[in-house]
Amino acid sequence: MDHGNTHKAARSANFPIGASIHLEDLSRDPYAIFARLHQAEPITWVPALDMWYVVRHADADAIMNDLEHFTTASDHSTIYDTFGAHMLTVEGSLHDRYKAAARKPFMPKSIRELLEGRITALVDALIDGFEQNKAVELRHAFAARLPIQTMLTLFGLVPDEERHLRLWYDSFEQALANFTWDEAIRVAARKNVASFHHLLAVNMERVAREPDDSFLSTLVNAPAEDRLSDEEIKRNALIIFFGGISTVEALILNTIFALTQHPQSLARVQSDRSLLPQTLDEGIRWMAPVQSATRHVIKDITLHGVTFVRGETVNCMLGAANHDPAVFTEPAVFDIDRKNAKRHLGFATGPHHCLGSHLAKAEARIAVDRLLTRLPNLRADRARPAIPSGYEFRQPKEFWLMWD
Repeated sequence: MDHGNTHKAARSANFPIGASIHLEDLSRDPYAIFARLHQAEPITWVPALDMWYVVRHADADAIMNDLEHFTTASDHSTIYDTFGAHMLTVEGSLHDRYKAAARKPFMPKSIRELLEGRITALVDALIDGFEQNKAVELRHAFAARLPIQTMLTLFGLVPDEERHLRLWYDSFEQALANFTWDEAIRVAARKNVASFHHLLAVNMERVAREPDDSFLSTLVNAPAEDRLSDEEIKRNALIIFFGGISTVEALILNTIFALTQHPQSLARVQSDRSLLPQTLDEGIRWMAPVQSATRHVIKDITLHGVTFVRGETVNCMLGAANHDPAVFTEPAVFDIDRKNAKRHLGFATGPHHCLGSHLAKAEARIAVDRLLTRLPNLRADRARPAIPSGYEFRQPKEFWLMWD
């Protein structure tokens, strides 16, 4: 008897909604699936991905804060497989050391004083390129470019590197969503990781000789007792760089998408920009740019009668947690007046809460503000509708806008 197949068949019988999940359906509309799971199967086994899904807000929060039973450090992690050991794939004192070395530029005070002016200049320069056209495909002309330019500015790298970073980023995004372990995707990503490391090595040598005010220079020229090794700098710089691109691009697109789908909210934000921070939080809750936070079981644990076994993978579904009806009334509704929108888990929680969350929200706030200011009567092009997609990173792949 094949006990492995018998066990899988039993699981499929116990978790019929999870067993019915197909990746194309999840990519097209995860929220319809999440609603069914919330109602009938809040913990489920998904054979298509060979992992557990957890959709409740409280359960996802608990798992991401439970370092006794769950870890990000695993050979089964796509983020470890792609980028190696860095602050998102190590735990304990090593994690704390990595995060401490990188924290300062991402604090609100540093962002306000050192970066917001530069970000505004980058935003306006990009808008200059299409303002007269009266129409634009926002993703490729703006949302995909701003976060790369911002990270290049932060790291002190030359603007010409943008074209390389775009190609590398697309490869990395594929690799992190590669839960089926497609070998071609893994090989391509590792090749691009090596290219990024080479770029960093060249610039690390430069700032060692001639220190400047860049984040890379701060890492390279840190006091000996705090300085990370060259390899540690490269690995952590890469994940910071990547994270600073993927989330921000989607946050800008998803916020503008939400506003254009809700004209009354758009009109209110247009007339009162103090609503932007709460609008961004509600946008993150309504359509999370990053849909999941993956954890690996290091010690058996039973949750609501379901046992997670050591070595298994659990996906805390951030997008689903943000639509938990036990926390958010009418979760499918985009409501910029929602009082508890900040309870979203869009940036994860626990020790691995997103280092760049303040920077991401600052970039998106400035971007949306300047777009609304400079492009009067901004609206979606109904003849070319935007369609969000993606089960790991979710956003419209194309988004055409018009203005007067």
